[in-house]
Amino acid sequence: MATFSEVSISDKQMATAPRVDLDGNTIRPMTICMIGAGGFIGSHLCEKVLAETSHTVLAVDVYNDKIKHLLEPAAPAPWAGRIQFHRINIKNDSRLEGLIKMADLTINLAAICTPADYNTRPLDTIYSNFIDALPVVKYCSENSKRLIHFSTCEVYGKTIGSFLPKDSPLLKDPAYFLLTEDASPCIFGPIEKQRWSYACAKQLIERLIYAEGAENGLEFTIVRPFNWIGPRMDFIPGIDGPSEGVPRVLACFSNNLLRGDPLKLVDGGHSQRTFVYIKDAIEAVMLMIENPARANGHIFNVGNPHNEVTVRQLAEMMTQVYSKVSGEASLEVPTIDVSSKEFYGEGYDDSDKRIPDMTIINKQLGWNPKTSLWDLLESTLTYQHRTYAQAVKQATSKPVAS
Repeated sequence: MATFSEVSISDKQMATAPRVDLDGNTIRPMTICMIGAGGFIGSHLCEKVLAETSHTVLAVDVYNDKIKHLLEPAAPAPWAGRIQFHRINIKNDSRLEGLIKMADLTINLAAICTPADYNTRPLDTIYSNFIDALPVVKYCSENSKRLIHFSTCEVYGKTIGSFLPKDSPLLKDPAYFLLTEDASPCIFGPIEKQRWSYACAKQLIERLIYAEGAENGLEFTIVRPFNWIGPRMDFIPGIDGPSEGVPRVLACFSNNLLRGDPLKLVDGGHSQRTFVYIKDAIEAVMLMIENPARANGHIFNVGNPHNEVTVRQLAEMMTQVYSKVSGEASLEVPTIDVSSKEFYGEGYDDSDKRIPDMTIINKQLGWNPKTSLWDLLESTLTYQHRTYAQAVKQATSKPVAS
């Protein structure tokens, strides 16, 4: 858990001249209803908003473990009175509309977004990402409130290039792999591959939001994150989450490294991904929040195309970095291959590559990621080791017979 000292705070920044947007206009303090504020992205976004702006946050979530350090009434923080936590399950709580009415902007981060759940809990996945999001969109539209909705890079599905013959010269053409917000098709697997339940639900809510904008004037921005990683992402099974849980790749590999177990590569780890540091990505979101004239009506890829690796290469890098930050020797057998059926169960399917085209966000908001993959892994694994190593050691130690 992050401590107060880990939050980047600048009292001087709070006391100096008012913030201005990209066009030089003064940014007025606003009230933000942040749904899913207690999660990985939400916790980092709350920190940034509270530490560097005068905005107020209505934090909505079922859990608040990752933002407890922001809610302590005795904390000597410059944001006293600017964050309120509301323990609400948005699927069945009538208080949600009232909070949206109170706010100038609603940010919806709530989702089931763990691949291990897509096959085993497809109904929950579809309901969470589509049905439960419907009232949020409806309340924003009916009350003329701006919405920033978090979608996913998974809406793109597979690339056109994945259907080309293995010896095709077109495989070298980036046009067949680069994913562009307003041009790339969305290609999913067959219905029996329930892994795509998440992507389909997210795509449908995107279409509904876009339609609300077109027909009813909803002011919206849609965010498509491309593998945002960093401290507080997911959970370590059996320590701060269920022992049988399977988190996303960073926490999954971190758990293996902490326990001294080989990292499991699903279907050989051949899928390629790009990774962006959470702190870089949050800078992009802040630009969307404070530049509505440039962000409204747009869908933004937010990723780092320069940080592209295969999942196998990611495992190898994480093994090296963890050895450096922990001082422990690397495993003799650092990785093992497992089938997707063994790891995720029936119905799993995957995309081959996810490389974001950054043209639109660069043009509209002037944003580019800064942090290299090695640096973000070093920062994240330092946090993972400092936070979890002792707890994992205690959990895995066996009592010595007398």
